[in-house]
Amino acid sequence: MAQKRTWKKPPSVDKPRNQIDTIAMLQVSSNNEQALIQRSLADLGRGDAAILDRIDLPGEDARRLMELGFLPGAHITAGLSAPGGDPCVFQVDGSEVALRRETARRLQVRLSNSKRS
Repeated sequence: MAQKRTWKKPPSVDKPRNQIDTIAMLQVSSNNEQALIQRSLADLGRGDAAILDRIDLPGEDARRLMELGFLPGAHITAGLSAPGGDPCVFQVDGSEVALRRETARRLQVRLSNSKRS
């Protein structure tokens, strides 16, 4: 009598769900430590300059801010704020724009080395 051959399932090419696909690594340089600090626009003090990295707002809100000059890579300087601290004025692209602190918290910036007054 012939032996029955059993078929062996080949190993899966899919990774288990709990296995990490990629590992993110950040190289930190001590020479340019100030530029690596991520903050929100609301964290800037009067006269502080920063570079806009990202806008974490819904599409229409982000689009409106981009129309006003808040584009990634834009240089932004914090200005005056109302007596209660809300809204705050920011200088971007030669214009002054007032934003609520709630909105300013959703704009991520990198500190710039220059400080304007």
